[in-house]
Amino acid sequence: MSFKYILFDLDGTLSDSAPGITRSVAYALERFGIHEKAEDLGYFVGPPLIDAFREKYGMTTEEAELAIKYFRERFSTVGILENAPYDGIEELLGALHANGKKLILATSKPEKFAREILERYGFAKYFTFIGGACMDEKTRMHKDEVIAYCLENCNITDTSECIMVGDRRHDAEGAAKFDIPTAGVLYGYGTKEELVQSGVVKVCDTPEALCTFLLQE
Repeated sequence: MSFKYILFDLDGTLSDSAPGITRSVAYALERFGIHEKAEDLGYFVGPPLIDAFREKYGMTTEEAELAIKYFRERFSTVGILENAPYDGIEELLGALHANGKKLILATSKPEKFAREILERYGFAKYFTFIGGACMDEKTRMHKDEVIAYCLENCNITDTSECIMVGDRRHDAEGAAKFDIPTAGVLYGYGTKEELVQSGVVKVCDTPEALCTFLLQE
């Protein structure tokens, strides 16, 4: 199995962004009079925020949109800095890039924030394209929509040379709509059971194991 195009998730795959996300969610919930500890809000790392607020707290669409506004009050200035790349990720990206792989970011995080994060890490130079959600959290927010956007912008019509890399079922389910297989990583926020049930073709414990898998011919 050889892959030319590798689509990467961001949160839980390239970076440990949970602190910034969960603390900003706790801040938003406080505005609704809901008191939660950040460490209990891991559910919000991965899925689109509007879905998470609606599903977890029964919010209406309008309430969820307001919650996202509050979330961004903190995240855009403080939360975006409360993350760090996983050990071994820079070596992974560098090795893939050096071997001629085309790296594409496909994240449900707003594209503006995703680009800022990659640029701060010095990772942007490895990517052919950086794709994310729209800032309005209404369009291009689900993983399949982001993947479609990335494929279109990279002029990829044959997905047989593509693979998705992610840590949650949303990554695998979104990629499957385009017949793209997914490699799941266990150092992020998803469990092995979740990844296997979502149909991933490979589960990797570390960035080093992922690199070996992606570079096999």
